[in-house]
Amino acid sequence: MFNTEFIAFDSYAPKRIVTNDDLSKLVDTSDEWISSRTGISQRHISEGENTSELCIHVAEGLLEKSGFTPEEIDLIIVATITPDYATPNTACLVQAALGAENAFAFDISAACSGFVFASSIADKYIKSGMCKNALVIGAETLSKIVNWEDRSTCVLFGDGAAGVIMSRSERNCYLAEDMHSDGSLGLRLIGGETKVRNAYSSPEETDRHYLEMDGRTIFNFSTKRVPASVNILLEKAGLTKDDIDYIVPHQANSRIVEVVAKKLDIPMEKFYMNIESYGNTSAASIPMALAQMDKEGLLTKGKKLVITGFGGGLTWGSALIEI
Repeated sequence: MFNTEFIAFDSYAPKRIVTNDDLSKLVDTSDEWISSRTGISQRHISEGENTSELCIHVAEGLLEKSGFTPEEIDLIIVATITPDYATPNTACLVQAALGAENAFAFDISAACSGFVFASSIADKYIKSGMCKNALVIGAETLSKIVNWEDRSTCVLFGDGAAGVIMSRSERNCYLAEDMHSDGSLGLRLIGGETKVRNAYSSPEETDRHYLEMDGRTIFNFSTKRVPASVNILLEKAGLTKDDIDYIVPHQANSRIVEVVAKKLDIPMEKFYMNIESYGNTSAASIPMALAQMDKEGLLTKGKKLVITGFGGGLTWGSALIEI
């Protein structure tokens, strides 16, 4: 069996920055109300770029940083709940734009756990010998499915994309994982509903195209499941929390992360956060954090990180990786 190494990190966000004060002109809210409850000060919002275009920016950056040619990529996975189309999938649009003619490409939909799930899939393809170089991207244009008149949701979300190149290596850098789903709670966080509409069915129109969230349920779910997942992960790897350099959580809400840190008895300094600048970008949030850490010089060789995602599905999962 082969091993997997993380070769390159990159991210891209739309140029338009929307501050909390900007949102206060659209809905009844304020900078103090948003920042005190979520930790968010601003977010990036697309002015027309769709999810595939965000992905292509990231993919081109990853190729440049890694030194790989498009022909050397043999797997592309995009994690998203906001694709351009139902078909073709977003990953195929990326493949075409890159000219990565040797890659097979597909999307996965696991919301805020999407990048963790996608990196797990890529790891298995590489370790099985089926692939050598995988391009894994988390990307969202959540502004497409946000109700801009609902202050409980429109203040939370942003647009962006980020990803990694994972490659076959003598080093094993994907050390352990813990993945879960609970569909019984799935309808507590929904978006993009598509009803059966045809010559024989004309359902009543609803607003369920937009994101809807039972915030209390999601808060309780995440603050319970994430600490348990991290502990399971450490047990599988035979490590203690002192062996971990950073925990990179899904950037959903700073209050959630504070509760998780307290339950794990791990100082907040070990939790890398950039939610203040980007908001909740769902499947893009973890790789966007990783890319920023890379720019800041934090991802030096040998560092051990826990990445942990949680959200729609409901889904949650954690992975232990070494740089």
